[in-house]
Amino acid sequence: MIDNLKDFLDEKYDKYNRPDFIELDPISIPHQFSKKEDIEIAGFIAATIAWGQRVTIINNANKMMKLMGNSPYDFVMNAKTKELIPFNYFVHRTFNGVDAVFFIKSLQNIYKNHGGLQNTFLPSTINNETSTENTLSAIMHFRNIFFSINHPDRTLKHVSNPAANSSSKRLCMYLRWMVRKDKRGVDFGIWNSKLLPSYLMCPLDVHSGNVARKLGILKRTQNDWKAVVELTANLRKLDSKDPVKYDFALFGLGVFEKF
Repeated sequence: MIDNLKDFLDEKYDKYNRPDFIELDPISIPHQFSKKEDIEIAGFIAATIAWGQRVTIINNANKMMKLMGNSPYDFVMNAKTKELIPFNYFVHRTFNGVDAVFFIKSLQNIYKNHGGLQNTFLPSTINNETSTENTLSAIMHFRNIFFSINHPDRTLKHVSNPAANSSSKRLCMYLRWMVRKDKRGVDFGIWNSKLLPSYLMCPLDVHSGNVARKLGILKRTQNDWKAVVELTANLRKLDSKDPVKYDFALFGLGVFEKF
């Protein structure tokens, strides 16, 4: 383990949590908008397809925004069946038109009947402690509502399930975008609710996992939910109020510095 690990990771966090990196990241998609509902819908879609080449992710997320008339909230609230037809031809890796059409329908249900995306991530079980169960409960609450309407079985795989030990990387990343609030201009922090930054779990992928193991803050060899719990617990020792800020450091070290 590197001596003075906290100082090292704080330095990398400072280096990579800057607006300069927005353009190269899927978070650039919600940054095109200023309205809360547009930001959270655009962010959710961008996070959902955030696997593979980042240039491809950004290009395909922009295609989705264009299909929605670059007004995601207005489109979700008012889209009729015929307006969903172009989505049938959307493809991003294994996410296809069937998935895209259902996502729009489910988002419409969420905004019309469940108070919007933020509300769906607020189960009654969230408490006032720094509990690893809070994010899991939030994701499961959201997932249950998301699939509460008639849905194709194939689409289930596109909303990860931490209760089945998925690392749920993209949903953890999305929650970081929506919940974390600082003055850096990258994360939005527009969800002022019981879901606090201290409750968040660190997004875990092959890059951040490899870096965390080299740093000695992750022992588990699989990138699953158990590894997320272990990693985040160690990051909380460095900053109990904002542990996932170190996602910037781990990702930057892995992707840009090939640590």
